[in-house]
Amino acid sequence: MDLILVNLIDGLVFGLLLFMLSSGLTLIFSMMGVLNFAHASFYMLGAYFGYQLSTVLGIGFIGGLIVAPIIVGVGGALIERYGLRQVHQYGHVPELIFTFGLALLIQEVVKLFWGQNQIPYFEPAYLDFALFSVGDNAIKAYKVFMIFISLAIFGGLLYILTKTRIGMIIQAALSYPKTVEALGHNVPFIFMGVFGVGTALAGVAGVIAGPALGTFPGMAFTLGSIVFVTIVVGGLGSLWGALLASLLIGWLTTFAASYNLRMEDILTGLGMTKPEVMSDSMLQDLWTLTLPQVGPILPYLLMVLILVFRPQGLLGKREA
Repeated sequence: MDLILVNLIDGLVFGLLLFMLSSGLTLIFSMMGVLNFAHASFYMLGAYFGYQLSTVLGIGFIGGLIVAPIIVGVGGALIERYGLRQVHQYGHVPELIFTFGLALLIQEVVKLFWGQNQIPYFEPAYLDFALFSVGDNAIKAYKVFMIFISLAIFGGLLYILTKTRIGMIIQAALSYPKTVEALGHNVPFIFMGVFGVGTALAGVAGVIAGPALGTFPGMAFTLGSIVFVTIVVGGLGSLWGALLASLLIGWLTTFAASYNLRMEDILTGLGMTKPEVMSDSMLQDLWTLTLPQVGPILPYLLMVLILVFRPQGLLGKREA
C-alpha cells in the first residue's frame, strides 16, 4: 500500500508536469490550428532562463519563476509575429517545418551559451525538505509545490477561457475570425497573444521541472514526443482532455517503472501459453522482457489504441 501511494504521488507530479507542457500546446492548437514542434524547446528555455535568473543573477527561485516565463512568452509572441505568421498562409506543412527547424536552432543556441553538460540548477533550500512520509518514503515539499502550481495553472486557464470576456473573444476568434474582426477586435494580435501565453506556460514547466528532472540541452527532446502523445490521447484542443491524458500517462509510466514484473507472467495471466520452441528471436525476447523495460513505450501503445478506437481523443471533438 505504501508503494501504491508513493507511485500515485509521483505519477501525479509527472502527470501535472506533462499537463503544464501540453496545456500550452493545446491552447495554441485550439486557437490557431498550429502544431508547434518547438514547444518543448520553450520548456527548455524556461529551465535555462530560470537558472540564469535565480542562480547567476541572484533574484531567487521565485523571481526566476515569475520573470523567466515572461521572457519566454514574449520571445514566443515575437516568433509568431515575425516568423510563424509569415508561413501560416502556406498551410500546415511549412508551419511544421518552421517549428521543427526552430527547435533545432534553440537547442544549438542553448549549447552555445550554456554548454553541453547538465547545469547545477537545484531546488531552492526552503523547499528542499521532507514534507511528510509514506512508510519509509519521504515526500519532498518541492513535489507538493509542483502539484499546487500545476493545479493553479489549470484553474486559471479554465476560468479565463470560460468565465471572462477575453476568453470568450479568444474562443470566438477561433471559430468566427471574420466576425470577431468586424466587431473591432484585432484577431492577429489575439493569436500572437495566445501563442505567447502558450509558450510562457511551457516556460513555467521548465522553471519548476529543471531542478527536479535536470537541466541539460537534450531535455526538450526527452519530453517533446511524450507531450504530443498526451494531446493526441486527450484530444486536440481539449483542456480537460489534456489534464486527463497527462494524469493517465503519468501514472502509467510511474507504476510500470516500479513493479519488476516479467512479461512472461503478464502474458500467461492474459491466457497466452509460452511456446515450447521459439524460433523467432523477437518472440523469445518478448517473453524475457520486464515491465520496467517496456514502460517507456506504453504511452505510445496507448496512443495507437486511442487512434484506432477513438481518433478524436478521450475528450476531443471530431471535426469535418
